[in-house]
Amino acid sequence: MRTSRKVAPAQVQCDGNEKLSVLPASTTGSLSSIITTSVASSEPDRGDHRDGGVGGGGDDDDNNDVVATTGGKCLGGGGGHGGPGGEIKQEAWWETTLQISIPFFIAGIGTIGAGIILGRVEGRSALDVEIALISFLTSHWKVFAHVTELFILVPALLGLKGNLDMCLASRLSTQANLGNLGNWRDVAHMVVGNVALVQVQATVAAFIVSIFAISVGAAMNGRFLFDHAMLLTASSMFTATSSCFVLDFVLVAVILLSNKLKMNPDNLATPLAASIGDVVSISLLSFIASLLFEHLDTHLWITFVVVTCYFILLPFWVFLVIRNKYTRPVLTTGWVPVLSALFISGLGGLVLDTAVGIFNGFVVFQPIINGIGGNLVSVQASKISTMLHQSSIIGIIPPHTKIFEMPWKALFKGVPYAKTARILILMSIPGQVLFIFVADYIHMSESTIGAPFVLSYMLVSLVQVMLLLYIAHVIIHAMWKWKIDPDNSAIPYLTALGDLLGSSFLALAFLFLQSIGHPYGGDQEEIGATVLPTDSLKLMDGDMSNNFAPQLA
Repeated sequence: MRTSRKVAPAQVQCDGNEKLSVLPASTTGSLSSIITTSVASSEPDRGDHRDGGVGGGGDDDDNNDVVATTGGKCLGGGGGHGGPGGEIKQEAWWETTLQISIPFFIAGIGTIGAGIILGRVEGRSALDVEIALISFLTSHWKVFAHVTELFILVPALLGLKGNLDMCLASRLSTQANLGNLGNWRDVAHMVVGNVALVQVQATVAAFIVSIFAISVGAAMNGRFLFDHAMLLTASSMFTATSSCFVLDFVLVAVILLSNKLKMNPDNLATPLAASIGDVVSISLLSFIASLLFEHLDTHLWITFVVVTCYFILLPFWVFLVIRNKYTRPVLTTGWVPVLSALFISGLGGLVLDTAVGIFNGFVVFQPIINGIGGNLVSVQASKISTMLHQSSIIGIIPPHTKIFEMPWKALFKGVPYAKTARILILMSIPGQVLFIFVADYIHMSESTIGAPFVLSYMLVSLVQVMLLLYIAHVIIHAMWKWKIDPDNSAIPYLTALGDLLGSSFLALAFLFLQSIGHPYGGDQEEIGATVLPTDSLKLMDGDMSNNFAPQLA
């Protein structure tokens, strides 16, 4: 009878290799981790071993020899978050479910509200969720009537802010799981570097986004106004940098608190970053844009001062990032994903623009399917990235998985992260059903959806979630193979793809329902007058406010 031998963490020696102690935690001790995962890969998804690593350290007598990982340090140098020696912790399924469900339902409430508000201003000119939120929240109609480019700016600006915050949350969650948040000096160094990095990214990207909004607005309106361009640039940079600065410290507090309470930050911080901050950002944009507009004719120089101040601060933030070992590499590699995500989300906006003019009620459910899909895949992306940092050296795919796995193994049973994928897929089913019934009831003042709608919606939403989770598996492992840190690059692509796939699949569901004679709201009176006409973005001065504001009242 074969017996197993478990090597206690205290028995793992560094064999005199002093160089290991100075390497980053995500790359040291990794050879033993690879051995561990290779041995355990015969059954990588076996239940809950609370005190063991991947496939080991639990109570199963049939396990092979298991060497606990050290979190990148020689023993005696401090344990990691996962327990003695910082080994990879296997969470109980109920722990993962409970922790993920908190931000999941917070985000769900937000997407329901966004869909209802957007439904109130539904028209053939498709504005995204954030635009409707602006219309609902702000009382400063004058600036939006005159500077209509703000409506182009907002969706891209909030998408940018969300991606920057989620990447920061993913990076710090990985460090928490590697056991690198135990020393307060290291924590302060890490937080300062990451906040400075986000400030650099927010300043540059907000400037690029404002140039995009100015260019599109000039093409649509047939004219270029320099004072409006300066107002857009100053407002964009102020909103992006200020909101990121405040919300980044909120996320840091959430990660540190969850780490102290022995909760996995991957389950909380990343989806929370996706679901908070939009109202704050919209309020900041409304405030600064209105304030600058009131004095635009007499104090245009203020916009120059605002823009100049941010560009003067930029070298200071860059200096902090370069001096910080945790964020230095991201300064040159983190731009392409964030800017590419804006383009992918723009394709989703084209789908939305087409669908809103065809399908009644489409905008009520579009934020739900997009938001839920993006939040769930961000959790999986953060957890896969963390496990790769714990179990391998960047550039080497761990033996327990590969880039292109069979979908069944990647999503249900086969690789170590399949358990989380199962939980996310199963969680999406009751969550989506609850959200669409609540949204429908609030939008229609009664329940109008039947079995055809529910089945069609659930089918496309499940396909979207499963496709996103599988794409996450492929993209993250491919990035790891190509020595690209997925904490800095994966989430922007995945959330943007979530927007594109969600809008496209939902349009197919509405098209199918229409073809079988069961369109959503088919027994309701058709909307006769659109609140926002197709050329509403071209309306200037009082015309826009006269057409827009009364409908929201």
